[in-house]
Amino acid sequence: MTKLLLSLHVLAAIVAIGPVTVAASMFPAALRRDDHAQLATLHRICRVYAVLGLAVPVFGFATASALGVLGDAWLLVSIALTAVAAAVLGFAILPAQAAAVAGRPTVPARLGMTSGVFNLLWATVVVLMIVRPGSTTGA
Repeated sequence: MTKLLLSLHVLAAIVAIGPVTVAASMFPAALRRDDHAQLATLHRICRVYAVLGLAVPVFGFATASALGVLGDAWLLVSIALTAVAAAVLGFAILPAQAAAVAGRPTVPARLGMTSGVFNLLWATVVVLMIVRPGSTTGA
């Protein structure tokens, strides 16, 4: 069962988080070009896949519980970084994108920086999931 949960966790991360990171990164360039059709599409991708991304922590907690690593430091840091990434997406990126799609003034450089922070947070989580510093599970 652990292998199934881990597989679902990794697949959910790839399928849900990957599109959000790419679309969020592309949005500032489309904003600078004033490409309204692309802005709407990229914002929709970010919104839809953000909701789908909720499966990542659900399967992650199930996997961690099955592995007995819920109290490990690397996992707790990953959980905290995931929460920060979700907050950045939900409270900074998506509202700024919605404002831009609605035609309200939005600074592309600021949105690009925020998207970069979001992507860096996810990259850090991925490294922690692979390296698992201090882990005693043998991987």
